[in-house]
Formats: sequence, C-alpha cells, structure tokens
Amino acid sequence: MKYFFLSEGWAVARVWASDGLWQITAWRRQPDIQRMNICIVENELLWLYRVEEAVLTVEVKPTTPVIASQTIGQVVLKRLMSAEQVIERLGTAETKCQLQNIQLVVQ
Repeated sequence: MKYFFLSEGWAVARVWASDGLWQITAWRRQPDIQRMNICIVENELLWLYRVEEAVLTVEVKPTTPVIASQTIGQVVLKRLMSAEQVIERLGTAETKCQLQNIQLVVQ
C-alpha cells in the first residue's frame, strides 16, 4: 500500500498507473483509494489516504469554489508515501484519530 495526506476540502480527481491514466474499462474497477480515520493538524486538517500499490500518481482538486479561488486549481502527487514514512510523519505531528469501532484497535 501507498499513502498520502490531503487537505480537507480537496478530493481525488485523475489517477495514473504504470501504463498511464487509470482506465476503468481496462481495469474493470475504480482504483482502490480510501480515506483513513486519521488526520494531522497543520493550520488545517490533513487526512491520510491509502491507495493500492498499482497507483503511481494522483491528481487532487479543491471541492468547493471558495477553496478553488483561494488556491491553485489542481495538484499532482507523484511521491506517494510508504507506511514507514507515514508512521514517522504521524510521530512528529499533532495527530487526531477518529475511532468508530474500538474493538478493531484492541484486538
């Protein structure tokens, strides 16, 4: 798995794999990209996302016109993080965790 942090108010747009832009018809599915229930606080909330290994690059865009008018229009993330890099980053940041099922943590 690979990971990236994304500001609240931003969403995933296009996705690239090793053979180019992700084609739903070729892969027969959407790319596996999931927002985790962990975020860090750095003047804003940065949510942790998990992506499948086949994903190489992710384009993200603001979801609201207000954010879009105050920032750049899109960003392409080319350096996705490993699990070790995420743990290191979480260890140095103010981190929040939203637990919906405590049993998943204590097992």
